[in-house]
Amino acid sequence: MALGFLTHLAGDRAVAWSGGSEPGTEINPAAVAAMAERGIDISDEFPKPWTDEVVRAADVVVTMGCGDACPVFPGTRYENWDLADPAGRDVDDVRPIRDEIERRVRRLLDELNVPTR
Repeated sequence: MALGFLTHLAGDRAVAWSGGSEPGTEINPAAVAAMAERGIDISDEFPKPWTDEVVRAADVVVTMGCGDACPVFPGTRYENWDLADPAGRDVDDVRPIRDEIERRVRRLLDELNVPTR
């Protein structure tokens, strides 16, 4: 969802990747539905593992509770977004998580001086 918002809001003014320390096998259908309500299609996304190369190339790495499983490199800015996990939740329960992710993505883009739509 964060990648969907960032791509939607920043367009080609920022580049982002999404991955995880223990990615699932599919994108949560409730997350896909919740994002579609906002006009953002994430249905073509798929879970991907983080790679050292992607993390090293990043200006900012946003984690969501991966703890020691996340690769850490000196000089890279890290933010941990402590959010409820949408896994196994229905769309009604995912909406508040989606909305909080949007607020945080907007704040991050603002801090990075990335113009948004």
